[in-house]
Amino acid sequence: MWSYIAGGVLLVLVIYFIVQGIRCSMAVKESKSRLATYNARTIALSYGDMTYVDSGKGEVILSVHGIFGGYDQAYDTCKDFCSDYRIIAPSRFGYLGSDVSGDGTPAKQAEAYVELLDKLGIDKVYLLATSAGGSIAIRFALDYPERTRGLILYCSAMPLVEKPKKFAEYAGPPAFLCNNYAMFLLSPMFEPIMGMEPSTIYSMMPVNDRKDGVVLDASITNPDMARNFEDYPIEDLQIPTLIFHAKDDKLASYNDTERALSRFPDCTFVSFENGGHLMEGHGEEIKKAVCDFVMKHD
Repeated sequence: MWSYIAGGVLLVLVIYFIVQGIRCSMAVKESKSRLATYNARTIALSYGDMTYVDSGKGEVILSVHGIFGGYDQAYDTCKDFCSDYRIIAPSRFGYLGSDVSGDGTPAKQAEAYVELLDKLGIDKVYLLATSAGGSIAIRFALDYPERTRGLILYCSAMPLVEKPKKFAEYAGPPAFLCNNYAMFLLSPMFEPIMGMEPSTIYSMMPVNDRKDGVVLDASITNPDMARNFEDYPIEDLQIPTLIFHAKDDKLASYNDTERALSRFPDCTFVSFENGGHLMEGHGEEIKKAVCDFVMKHD
């Protein structure tokens, strides 16, 4: 009897994995069709290619996406602003058509952004960064204040208030999970682990084309503000900052953000009781705050 039960369970599992494999393949195919609608462009920089979306007119917002992102995530974060501003939404190093320069540090990524802006004839930008992209945006603002009008951080990585005695050398999913099928199988766990709907997986597809960027973020980008604490003198920032964060964010610590606020010389903080890492349900409030911020500092 037990052999029949074990065989039945095994058969169910086999069918489940086959069905999930079919669903995953369909999701990957649909994601590639979705990406084609962004009309992304690829530009040759000194180190290699960078793929980006350029949409809208007016003051320029350079969108710096988070982990598992790309030009699609960067643009979608700002699409509500496209009627009022010009949105430049590149894929960061290792994501969706963008190469990696050197060791891929936030400093190198900021340098690549400057080269992109030079090629596009853009002098100054507002930086809008989400999650892991915060390290690159903060690095850009510190290194190139003359190119920065303002810094906008969405549930972003934040600088520490003092140099840590220890920190995670690798802060992200292990490389072996960074593929289409593995992440699709894990998507039902997104809600308890990350506070995100399982359907978020569809915006992350194709994971295979983002893997290099994810591993780079986990090993280089995410630990950088702790690893190189002295290289982030936040108190020296010469530009205004607007920070958004939700208290129920499971990926970027709200408490860390509260502690870091005092380090930013000219800072406006907008706090939400809920919304999670994606600050869902607060689109209109965010849009108004961003528009007010840009008008004030234009």
